Amino acid sequence: MVTPENGVAKHKTVLLNEAVDALLTDPGGVYVDGTFGRGGHSRFILDTLTEQGRLIGIDKDPAAIATGVELAHKDPRFAIHHGSFTDVDSVNGDQLVDGILLDLGVSSPQLDDPERGFSFLQEGPLDMRMNHQHGESAAGWLARAEEQEISRVIWEYGEDRFSRRMARAIVREREIEPILTTRRLANIIAAACPTREKGKHPATRAFQAIRIHINRELDDLVVCLDRALEKLQPGGRLVVISFHSLEDRIVKRFIRKHQRGDDLPSWLPVTDDQLHRRMKSLGKAVKPSKQEVQENPRARSAVMRVAEKLV
Repeated sequence: MVTPENGVAKHKTVLLNEAVDALLTDPGGVYVDGTFGRGGHSRFILDTLTEQGRLIGIDKDPAAIATGVELAHKDPRFAIHHGSFTDVDSVNGDQLVDGILLDLGVSSPQLDDPERGFSFLQEGPLDMRMNHQHGESAAGWLARAEEQEISRVIWEYGEDRFSRRMARAIVREREIEPILTTRRLANIIAAACPTREKGKHPATRAFQAIRIHINRELDDLVVCLDRALEKLQPGGRLVVISFHSLEDRIVKRFIRKHQRGDDLPSWLPVTDDQLHRRMKSLGKAVKPSKQEVQENPRARSAVMRVAEKLV
């Protein structure tokens, strides 16, 4: 999956070979693709599994579910679950799984569809929901949110230093006319931004921040990681591809915490095996090759981390 950037590109699965190679430890095992999208990773996983292997996909997006249902009809080893990746602990019954893959962010088909409201490059309804059938849209939130809350969201999730200016402009302009479309919001934000970052639209960070807030992406990631650890069997792999520094920071800290073990006072006389270490990091963070970035510019911010469950 990807984060919003300039240009419209055909969907390409990021870090496809690297992610599947890291995930699969047993071709006959059971795996979960927690962010099915349009099935790029899932199809490659299925190509690698034996007849005994199984794969369960999860996604919020009804369009992704439709694709998943088609795949499930063609391949009995695959099943699709409509919901958030926070549901990872409820799939496959009470049985543990051999690996869980998370490819975070918004997918290219979602980004490139004007009706979904994720992109500032195309005119469309200001929606931004991963599941447009449930929850509050971006337009609904911007119509009621306090200026301070809007500023906080743009700053915390978009890390945009002009968040206060942008929030002030949004509140001012919504009093004149409701902000219902992507282009209107993008124009308001652009006008409030006093400088331009080379090669980046001034609304990039704000759109990303609002999308993260509307979909509770970071909160759900924290919940999902905890549940994923419990769902993995010992020796199982957790593979996470992030496109945002805040996502990657959460994943990195989570792995480090469980690799370090219990946080006990330094003076307490305990042996290493008493620290209750639950994970180990496998290698350094993986980034796309120069060739992949050239072929798919949206891959340039991707970071993949892999960890294995110990106990």
